[in-house]
Amino acid sequence: MNESLWLTAAVLFAVLGMGWLALSLRTHWQQVCPQQDLNPREGHLRASGACLLLLSAVCCFEADHPSMAVLVWVMILAMAAVVVAMTLSSHPGLLRSICPRAFIEDVHSQD
Repeated sequence: MNESLWLTAAVLFAVLGMGWLALSLRTHWQQVCPQQDLNPREGHLRASGACLLLLSAVCCFEADHPSMAVLVWVMILAMAAVVVAMTLSSHPGLLRSICPRAFIEDVHSQD
């Protein structure tokens, strides 16, 4: 696969992973879904977010040699964290679109 495609995948996985990590915190969940309580299985969302960040690292290692891949991955993580933080501060409802569907359905079934 082309280097730019690997890096694009790394950015997407990092933003999604950071978003899931943010949504696994009760405060951020209440910003995104104020009518719903956070599912007791929040650990699954946190673990999935961490796995996506690792998958982002794998994509970086596929795109570049290791010394450059680490640098690029750290920069991508910083960018993803800023994107998610800015989204939470300005338009938190946008993060509802990246929440896993099964997780939202489980929350709805508790009502």
